[in-house]
Amino acid sequence: MVTPVFQENTGRVDKQEVHDELERARQEFHALLAAAGEDDLRRASSGTKWNNRQLLFHMLLGYLIMRALLRLVHWFGRRPDGVSRWYASLLNAGTKPFDVVNFAGSWLGGTTMPRRWMLALFDRTIVKLHRRLDRETDADLTLGMHYPTRWDPFFRDYMTVADVYRFPTQHFDFHRAQLTLPAER
Repeated sequence: MVTPVFQENTGRVDKQEVHDELERARQEFHALLAAAGEDDLRRASSGTKWNNRQLLFHMLLGYLIMRALLRLVHWFGRRPDGVSRWYASLLNAGTKPFDVVNFAGSWLGGTTMPRRWMLALFDRTIVKLHRRLDRETDADLTLGMHYPTRWDPFFRDYMTVADVYRFPTQHFDFHRAQLTLPAER
């Protein structure tokens, strides 16, 4: 379960909770891959068109896109609200091509990327996110923009930098439940 990031009544973001979420996901990703045999990874996942290996890559992809999402929310967060609203509506109009690219990218990455590369990439990405989060100011964390809500069930109409930091772990936890892997050993 994902813990809340905002402390009650303060409106401040608890960075340590976000760090803990990132680290928990990293450890779970390692445990999932360590427990899975090649046949387990080729098995169909539950509720997706991907196999377990492809779904694991898709879960990793949620963290990989964070750098782009953070750049966008920082940039749009300093612009008039209507600019990001227009951009989100434009992206929503392109949902079908996005879905095709999202599916194909996860299928290809999950089919071709060796397990050790996925682990190394996940680790490097989490380290970079930890460092970036440490550099964020309280003002940075409150910047926000409108998002294309048709692209992902965890995108809300308006999201702050703090919300964006939570997105990949929400995405990870949702898809983790769709894996059909054995319990970690």
